[in-house]
Amino acid sequence: MNSVYFLVQQTMFFSIPLLVVALGGMFSERGGVVNIALEGIMIMGAFASIFVISVLQDTMQGQLLLIIAILVAVAAGMIFSLFHAYASINMKANQVISGTALNMFAPAFATFVARTIQVTKSINFNNTFRIESVPLLGDIPVLGQLFFQNTYLTTFLGIAILIVSAFVLNKTKFGLRLRACGEHPQAADSVGINVYRMRYAGVLLSGALAGLGGLIFVIPTSTNFNATVSGYGFLALAVLIFGQWKPKRIIIAAFFFGFMKTLASAYTGIEFLSNLGISSYLYKMIPYIATLLVLALTSKKSQAPRASGIPYDKGLR
Repeated sequence: MNSVYFLVQQTMFFSIPLLVVALGGMFSERGGVVNIALEGIMIMGAFASIFVISVLQDTMQGQLLLIIAILVAVAAGMIFSLFHAYASINMKANQVISGTALNMFAPAFATFVARTIQVTKSINFNNTFRIESVPLLGDIPVLGQLFFQNTYLTTFLGIAILIVSAFVLNKTKFGLRLRACGEHPQAADSVGINVYRMRYAGVLLSGALAGLGGLIFVIPTSTNFNATVSGYGFLALAVLIFGQWKPKRIIIAAFFFGFMKTLASAYTGIEFLSNLGISSYLYKMIPYIATLLVLALTSKKSQAPRASGIPYDKGLR
């Protein structure tokens, strides 16, 4: 039973950042802008927030410090995503090239700044954010041990973001206008919707969630940041495609890939898997093999927003 608890908790740690970042990509693409830069934005969000934690941890710790780091990650992600928004929306640049450029820039920038400040690129921090047991909820038989013990505030934040995102996208005027800009921007413009503004909003939301996702990825799984998020931004794109750009499907995809990532990273903590004698390299390949197989089997049924990736020119009809 202890192996089951371990497996579920580790799956949550790996799935929640995928969920949050994929939801960010959803807002951007539903507005009509393909955001390949999720990986780079995650790195910038993680770098800024972990750096703040390392600076403040001698005078502050626990959940208050984590909340400050969350705000910093969101702000950093939004600021960095502005470059992609400006290039894609105002300059009408190729969105894939713009995103790729940011993905190349982010780790180089994080490494350069870290080495300039402290010689090494690794930023170490003390993990004082784990919640041993949520009051009352942690005492619930089975469920308490699965979800409310040895957990993190970021896990519950990720679930809250899913609920809010689904509501905003499907039940609000903003969500309707954003979806219209991603499906038929000319029609949206004809009824008075500012397509440029809505696309900016989508990219900024994407940046905020991707930056936050970078922090959520690092906190439960490490005590240092090395200018990388292990390809999670690209894995989040696979989650987004497999989830058909819809929140209800994205959560299923996120937990599927999160489980695959858990098998790859935490198999030594599961007695049955560690006793099989399989090479660790094979386990590390599991998430990426699963990604290729899933995308190969589902690509024909994928239906991205019609105007996603297509620059909008107000003067053309």
